[in-house]
Amino acid sequence: MVEVNDIRKQIFLYSLGALVGAISGLVAVSFRFLINGISLLFVIIPQVLGIGGWIIVPAIGGLFVAVIIVRYAPEAKGHGVPEVMEAYTIHGGKMRLRVPFLKSLASAITIGSGGSCGREGPIAQIGAGIGSGIGDKLKLSKNETKTLVLCGLSSGIAATFNAPLGGALFGIEVIAGGIIGFSIL
Repeated sequence: MVEVNDIRKQIFLYSLGALVGAISGLVAVSFRFLINGISLLFVIIPQVLGIGGWIIVPAIGGLFVAVIIVRYAPEAKGHGVPEVMEAYTIHGGKMRLRVPFLKSLASAITIGSGGSCGREGPIAQIGAGIGSGIGDKLKLSKNETKTLVLCGLSSGIAATFNAPLGGALFGIEVIAGGIIGFSIL
């Protein structure tokens, strides 16, 4: 017989997963707007400085990103997906709450200033960080936190590429390691 408390716990976890997914989806859309805004800002510099500005813009962007990463969140460096895989498999889904915010700012500056970077890695780490932060604040178990990490990552990927099934499958296959994560879906 299934306990009423078990059912309530599952409903609570599913509701949290939906909340994390909604927040991560909104953050992914906001991330796209942030990239566009920063791109517009960095377009002004070459217009003022002329042709030399196109060389200076990526350097300025890189300088800002270096300060953010080195000073405030070293774990926000890198592509994003390997860092999420490490947090998921080694640290039980734990990531510092500041990582999603600083990763979004650093990545938007990188992309907006012409750096070589795409949206998928950063938004994966941002969404996963949101799930991890909520799991940590609510003192959830390791497995429950990992579930929220996958919800955040998958919904971030889904929102940034307008591909809901692609986001879900990405989380299951790449992060959770295949069919083991299927029960989370």
